[in-house]
Amino acid sequence: MAESATVRTHASPFCEARAACEVECLYLGRQPILTRDGALEAYELLFRGSNANRALIDHDARATARVVANAMCSIGVAATLGTRRGYVNVCREMLLDDMVMLLPPERFVLEVLETVTVDALLLERIDKLRRAGFRIALDDICELSDELVALLPHIDIVKIDFLHVDRERLPTLAAAVQEHGRTLVAEKIETQDDYALAHGLGFDLFQGYFFARPQVLSVRRGDPSRESLLRMLALIASEAPLIELETELKRSPAVVMQLLQLANSSAFGFGRRIASVREAILAAGTRQIARWAQLLLYASSGDLSWRRDPLAQLAGARSRFMELAASRVRPTDERFVDAAFMTGVFSLVHVLLGDAVPGEALVQVGLVAEIGDAIVHRVGLLGAILAIAEAAEAGVADEAARAARHAHPELEALTPAAVAEINLEAATWGRAHDPA
Repeated sequence: MAESATVRTHASPFCEARAACEVECLYLGRQPILTRDGALEAYELLFRGSNANRALIDHDARATARVVANAMCSIGVAATLGTRRGYVNVCREMLLDDMVMLLPPERFVLEVLETVTVDALLLERIDKLRRAGFRIALDDICELSDELVALLPHIDIVKIDFLHVDRERLPTLAAAVQEHGRTLVAEKIETQDDYALAHGLGFDLFQGYFFARPQVLSVRRGDPSRESLLRMLALIASEAPLIELETELKRSPAVVMQLLQLANSSAFGFGRRIASVREAILAAGTRQIARWAQLLLYASSGDLSWRRDPLAQLAGARSRFMELAASRVRPTDERFVDAAFMTGVFSLVHVLLGDAVPGEALVQVGLVAEIGDAIVHRVGLLGAILAIAEAAEAGVADEAARAARHAHPELEALTPAAVAEINLEAATWGRAHDPA
């Protein structure tokens, strides 16, 4: 993270009253990034759980989701960034998730955390995001490692951590980045001497307490219910008519408010202010709304916590397994792949809603028959893939896959080797959320 590590706070005698007030608000930290001439270039957006100017992060993905949800849906891009770009910290999970596409690439820089494991899959994803228009930054760099040299052709910006970098090796590190034509950011600048050193070495941008501490933005909380979000996802999965989605949204004023914030942001370039639910749907598009709804579920402050809830970990890994398997079976059928992912998401919704059996919960949600039948009766291709996913979780995928291939020849692509590979990738994705 770009903010300096030494954040000092003082206890308040009114902390209980403040805490009671803060649960009604959403917060976002914003720290300026300056040019060599001292002009404002961008902001880094930082997680804040209260108006105390410090970050208490227990899970990277959840913190990032809240930052994005608050910037895009609650406070709004215009109020958060003005005309500048925003730097957002992203962990491996968020980089690989389509949720990141919620962000307009011309407005946001994806800042890869130093804890992210770099492999061929990640590099492929980074390259794809850059082709989509995103700029990619590396965060908290302290040395000229082999990993950094390998990454330089794939990224745009390198942020050097001045609290921890070896001053004697700094010129060599800066020169190596500059030789690749990458933008150099001096972060965590706390003294005049550090600023003068970075400026003299030709750094392009500067950030730190020497210039400004993060500013905390806040807005009153509008927490849409999880049930409303699930119903909206179900309508999108069923390709329901616009009027049905509009009607569902109108039942949830908090959801409508956040959708209008999203559609009126600079993300969609609609060309005029949007004042109706129908215009918001048309501006954002149902696929984008689905991503937004999933983001709000990620960022929920309820029981569904990726850090603490094994159910959430299981649902995430299962939906990822089904998405990957469906893309093997029908690689050009985007609708089928999306339906497979939704099947994984909804296959555990009965537990989320506190019902004993899936059928009753799915009736409440009003899920499309294709997905509902796959979950309740294990019928069709989606039902077969769901059965394989469940068998993989129990460690008996081979037998289930063999039976599925016999019943559905279209599943021949799901060979034992393919299922093992898919299961490993889904499990690896899910383990990113293991509780500490």
